[in-house]
Amino acid sequence: MASVTYDHVWKKYGDVVAVQDLNLAINDKEFLVLVGPSGCGKTTALRCLAGLEEITEGRVLIGDQVVNDVAPKDRDIAMVFQSYALYPHMTVYDNMAFGLKLRKMSKEDIDRRVMESAKTLGIEGFLKRRPKELSGGQRQRVAVGRAIVREPKVFLFDEPLSNLDAKLRVQTRAELTKLHQRLQTTFIYVTHDQTEAMTMATRIAVMSKAKLQQLDTPQMLYDHPANMFVAGFIGSPAMNFFKGKLRSDNGRYIVDLGSFAVPIPDKDKEHYQPVLDKDIIFGIRPEDIHTPEFAPPGIVAEPVDVKVDVTELMGNEIFLYLVSGQHNFIARVDPRTQVKFGDETKVVFNMENYHIFDPSLDPENPPVV
Repeated sequence: MASVTYDHVWKKYGDVVAVQDLNLAINDKEFLVLVGPSGCGKTTALRCLAGLEEITEGRVLIGDQVVNDVAPKDRDIAMVFQSYALYPHMTVYDNMAFGLKLRKMSKEDIDRRVMESAKTLGIEGFLKRRPKELSGGQRQRVAVGRAIVREPKVFLFDEPLSNLDAKLRVQTRAELTKLHQRLQTTFIYVTHDQTEAMTMATRIAVMSKAKLQQLDTPQMLYDHPANMFVAGFIGSPAMNFFKGKLRSDNGRYIVDLGSFAVPIPDKDKEHYQPVLDKDIIFGIRPEDIHTPEFAPPGIVAEPVDVKVDVTELMGNEIFLYLVSGQHNFIARVDPRTQVKFGDETKVVFNMENYHIFDPSLDPENPPVV
């Protein structure tokens, strides 16, 4: 098994920077997820590790070995792609065994590894079938099995679930998590789906515009985002953002949002004193906005007048798309809430969970204060 280190890694295509000064240490046996929107550099970073892309500057290490000049086949890694990349004329057994045959392993070792991997993935009954006779989920498991039989130091996954339907994605996510726990090896997984990242990762590396934005555990990213991009990317529905100003009113600090204002708790006043009387961006998650009758006990907040624009019943909750003045935002409320399109109602904000961002430090991606 092995750790992986990106040491000041850059990847440029002419004048286009695909990965910018990436510093990332991945621990042995960790399940690390690289997440971000399309074009952010996450797949390029994975391909640099695999040796499929030559890095422009910096070093990539697997364990203590610098692998910049090591051929992909000698890096002791296995990669699972978005497309299953199975040989259509071969059986499942032969697809899984193909790489081992190229290494001239004995038939007994090949058979042992293939059967163990097939049993782990629940595909031992499909070994005589060809890929066209399998469902999408079964093909993906074969692709994973082909990687497992190699017994590599590091597994690389490049959006392996994106071709599966929603139900199968959930099932396969759980299977990959259990697989990681059984194999006890290093997994590096690329996805644009923050739900996959939150549910599977030991730690998450969030990327945007070729840069690493934040590296932390899923819960810490959710509770303590470093900047507005991370705050908006992690969580579904996304965090609500409001442009406003922090001002003082009779000793209280008020976030003035134009059509309404919300006071911040007195215990937070000292922390936010540096942005007093400055333009700020106020952020709060939909799950921290409630209708007063179903607000959790202990929330003390002034109600905000809103108009209901859209309602989405999800069964265990309702998404309310709300309008107040120039602000449009989403609340995730109790399913017993009785409101419909066009209703005027009130909501309260849970001011134990909110964020304030300072656009004066970075207008494009304001950091959290």
